[in-house]
Amino acid sequence: MTRPPWEVADVIRKTGSKFLERYRHSLTWAQAKVLSAIVRCRTAALGGHRDRCLRCGYQAISYNSCRNRHCPKCQTNAREKWLHQRQQELLPVGYYHLVFSLPHSLVPLVWQNKKRLFTLLFETAATTLWEVAADPKHLGAEIGFLSILHTWGQTLQPHPHLHCVVPGGGLSPDHQRWISSSPHFFLPVKVLSRVFRGKFLAGLRRAAESGQLAFHGECLTLADPKAFAAFLRPLFRQDWVVYAKPPFGGPEHVLQYLARYTHRVAISNHRILAVTDSHVTFRWKDYAHGSRPRTMTLTGEEFLRRFVQHVLPKGFPRIRYFGWLANRRRKNLLPLCRQLLAQTLPATPGPPAGEPAIWLCPHCHAPMQVVERLTALQILDAESRKVSIHDSS
Repeated sequence: MTRPPWEVADVIRKTGSKFLERYRHSLTWAQAKVLSAIVRCRTAALGGHRDRCLRCGYQAISYNSCRNRHCPKCQTNAREKWLHQRQQELLPVGYYHLVFSLPHSLVPLVWQNKKRLFTLLFETAATTLWEVAADPKHLGAEIGFLSILHTWGQTLQPHPHLHCVVPGGGLSPDHQRWISSSPHFFLPVKVLSRVFRGKFLAGLRRAAESGQLAFHGECLTLADPKAFAAFLRPLFRQDWVVYAKPPFGGPEHVLQYLARYTHRVAISNHRILAVTDSHVTFRWKDYAHGSRPRTMTLTGEEFLRRFVQHVLPKGFPRIRYFGWLANRRRKNLLPLCRQLLAQTLPATPGPPAGEPAIWLCPHCHAPMQVVERLTALQILDAESRKVSIHDSS
């Protein structure tokens, strides 16, 4: 892929100091760390390595990446490694993609209680899928699936939602046979929506009653139990969005599709069209009008404010597994699923031995390999001697 002309790092370099000055008192340590990591990513500040072509001997220096999960430049390797592991878990069945979204009126409360309420979102979406799928009126099976948390919309405004990828079927209650879903229909979204709404609001009420929620700023009045009950009342009458996308063409398309969701950050560098000393212009899709492409221009400070609000709590897992794909059950139940589906697991090559090729030589296109690890000081010395520098992004 062609390197984008502008990056989030450029926005930080141009307007980061103004942003920090304005929001210093409200910025969390984790958010500040993300900004610092992104602006240092693939620069001499993080050190690097000397690479040599296996064929012609050409040498160049590559900078290290920051490996922060919120950095737009650091997701490719992590995604490829994750997809390689998931290759072993695919079953020869159709796969479905469901999206669970929270109402916009809940966003301020969720943002003040990210860890607790993002966890509640995972739990309630999972139990909703389990219970509806287990109901003999619908599928009557025990399912397994993965869920991926996204917290943003196309314009970087808060939009918490889960992408759930589910094989089309599951184990019978006695684990003696595989029950397949309809090839064009998995579970009724209206039923999923009602169950999801009830479970999330019940969990929200329990969290408030047990003192697990924080109330600040615009949510401060909700600390009063009567005000909180009044806040919840219209949410019980509102239709919650559970969206079922058309099924995949087959298991061979699942990984390609998942690659677009698993390690995505709030905005990719390729969507940024222009960066000045004061403003940022980027592309976005207007889903309310048929995914029409549009552009938006924000001040640099507003762009960074929107970007950092999607930094997740430290250690919070963005991808989770449930049912027979859960970590504690996968080892025993996934082979059982394969057995009941008469699936022979294809052999997949393991990672190559030794130091892997990391990019191709610009002269003869042979693989480049690491021959020496370098500190930041060594790189600065190499730069002073005009050794070729390669950006491996």
